[in-house]
Amino acid sequence: MLINVLKKNKWRVGVPALILCLIILFVPLPDPLFGAPYSTILQSKNGTLLSASIAEDEQWRFPPSDSVTEKFQIAIRLFEDEYFDYHPGVNPISIVRAIYQNIKAGEVVSGGSTLSMQTIRMAYGNKSRTYWQKFVEILATLKLELLRSKSSILKLYVDHAPFGGNIVGINAASWRYYGRSPHQLSWAETATLAILPNNPASIFPGKNDEQLLRKRNALLEKIHSRGFMDEDQLFLSKKEPLPGKIRPLPNYAWHLLNRGKKEGLAETIIRSTLEETLQFRAGRIVENYSRQLAENQINNAAAVIIDIQSGNTVAYIGNTDNRGEHGQHVDIITAKRSPGSLLKPFLYAMALDDGLITPQQLLPDIPIFYKGFAPKNFDKEYRGAIPADEALTSSLNVPFVHLLIEYGYEKFHQKLVNIGFNSFDKPAGHYGLSMILGGAETSLWELTGAYAGMARASDNFMNRPINKGYSESDYRPNTYLSNATIPIAPLESDGSIRIPSIDFTLNVLKVVKRPEEESGWEFFESARPVSWKTGTSYGFRDAWAIGLNGKYVVGVWTGNADGEGRPGLTGIKTAAPLLFQLFDLIGGDTENNEPFGVTRSMCHESGMPASKYCQTTSELQIPNYMASEKNCIYHQLIYLNKDLSHRVNSSCYPIHHMKKESWFVLPPIQSWYYKKYHPGYKPIPSFAPGCEETEAKRVLELIYPRQFTRVHIPLEQDGKKGSVIFEAAHENRGGLIYWHLDDQYLGATREQHQMQINAETGPHLITLIDELGNEVQQKFEVIN
Repeated sequence: MLINVLKKNKWRVGVPALILCLIILFVPLPDPLFGAPYSTILQSKNGTLLSASIAEDEQWRFPPSDSVTEKFQIAIRLFEDEYFDYHPGVNPISIVRAIYQNIKAGEVVSGGSTLSMQTIRMAYGNKSRTYWQKFVEILATLKLELLRSKSSILKLYVDHAPFGGNIVGINAASWRYYGRSPHQLSWAETATLAILPNNPASIFPGKNDEQLLRKRNALLEKIHSRGFMDEDQLFLSKKEPLPGKIRPLPNYAWHLLNRGKKEGLAETIIRSTLEETLQFRAGRIVENYSRQLAENQINNAAAVIIDIQSGNTVAYIGNTDNRGEHGQHVDIITAKRSPGSLLKPFLYAMALDDGLITPQQLLPDIPIFYKGFAPKNFDKEYRGAIPADEALTSSLNVPFVHLLIEYGYEKFHQKLVNIGFNSFDKPAGHYGLSMILGGAETSLWELTGAYAGMARASDNFMNRPINKGYSESDYRPNTYLSNATIPIAPLESDGSIRIPSIDFTLNVLKVVKRPEEESGWEFFESARPVSWKTGTSYGFRDAWAIGLNGKYVVGVWTGNADGEGRPGLTGIKTAAPLLFQLFDLIGGDTENNEPFGVTRSMCHESGMPASKYCQTTSELQIPNYMASEKNCIYHQLIYLNKDLSHRVNSSCYPIHHMKKESWFVLPPIQSWYYKKYHPGYKPIPSFAPGCEETEAKRVLELIYPRQFTRVHIPLEQDGKKGSVIFEAAHENRGGLIYWHLDDQYLGATREQHQMQINAETGPHLITLIDELGNEVQQKFEVIN
């Protein structure tokens, strides 16, 4: 019958319906529906909340979630809008009931709103309740229902509903009231939160608790009556207490959260690669250790742990939170600072890669004066010559400056950029030789990425086709985003650094002597070797330690964020102990690969492939590119007189009386320092009288003081002891002279050979040596 009526009156019904539809379509909806700012959320790789920041409007409003829990969907429908799934956005029965209640009360006491209407009301900014506003909201609700699904509308409501105070949305409410995500809430907790949006200003935990408890229990009864929980669940749910004070949100990775915001991820849910348990435990270790350092006014520390194979960051402690204002807000992991000696392993590996050195080849450790650059070792001593691997484990400066001169700092700079040091964005000449000693600033993020790249290249090499085991993608930045894609690059025949060079380097770094706190580590069954290196910046401003155990790379920094230096702030003393505490936490069983190549006979003393004159040799597997034709250059055949006391030649000694000997001969200046550390070293004998063509005194001469001169050093005007100028001459105008006072190196001069001397009262010895080993010594006495 109804159908017949509609057919007969189709124009009377259809035209108004069409007009209504047009009106609905032209009702404006906010675009976007909710334009309020969101909090920024940092989650672990498993979705656990690690840190959060409040939205710009000072509201805790989490970004929209992926879904609404089934429990909350049930609870909010039964409490707010039981017929949500059945009405078109407006429930006529509720509207009629609300009008009746308002007329009876003489004021607006009920709106008859559905969840859809409440969603529109929030989207419009909760404007004043008038009949006209209600009519507009009804039309907008109908339009919303046409454009969105029921599940989408419910999710909009749940994400933007007020839950008391400055808490907006179910996710923020769940964490602020219960310290857990909505998926972890019980029925009682879910029901409590479902009640709050109805009247958040009057009823919330801590205010009108009796009324809140009564409403919660009534809702639980309703949930039970609909068959969603049994009698036992209902009984236990009613026994659960209401939440107490609002809980603080987790704050385990504040610096990474803010880094994400700066990198374009503000107002989003940042799903990171951090492992929550490791992040929490590593953070606690760093905090506790930093408090100990604070007693020496070293106020900041940072640490990062990277999974080598994936490049994922599993722990990120950007700074510590000691009491007072000490720059805790600075994210040290990304801050550019001087790395000290941390680039030396890269130069060692690259020099091996070019066949420039072999793993144990001698490097010069003598005073250097190069274009105004005069570096010194940490202990201010010189060893003459030292094996390259020992120079690396001892972190000596001078041998690596000599090596960089030979390798070329321009080439070194380009290689570093290729493997990820993007901070080195100035031309190589800007940094010069100081690059190897920390003169080029970088960050803990780049350093750990480059170390991980070397280890990753080594690990991946054996799983790739022969002669194509390298890929540029092995050297890539670390990542902290779980959805980051790993770059894929074609395989090559040679990489940035070849694998044997990397493996030699990592194995050398395993024998670096650990700090005193770690003595005896190798006797523990659970102990694992770690390739590690420390760094200390100039002025004791930054202390670093980086280590790899095959599975993880750990980077540590200690110091003051404002750059203040402190005595004792060195990599070995302040950073290394923290490094090994973190390794004790993470474990790791994977070993580095052993180098491979051809077996060569190596000279024991020079570390080079043995020549026929080398007397003591050992076997070593090295690749062909290191096994060059350049054999040991330090052993040579010399001719001695009958009693082996002097060198001779045919111009001064009968040939049939000469004795041939193989002799380990260092360059003269290296020999002069080398013999101090090697008592068994025998300098090459001098020529017998009449055989030597040039005497040293003719090449090098001390002008002042003369032998046994008594030197008076006057006082300055301020009463402090002054100085006196010593002067020398060299036959070669461009000759280089090294000055020493009582075996202590003073410096080097070229062309103008003058040296300022400040010595204590008493006898002294001045020693001059040139590049060829010519030596002059003079005794003098300082008098008052």
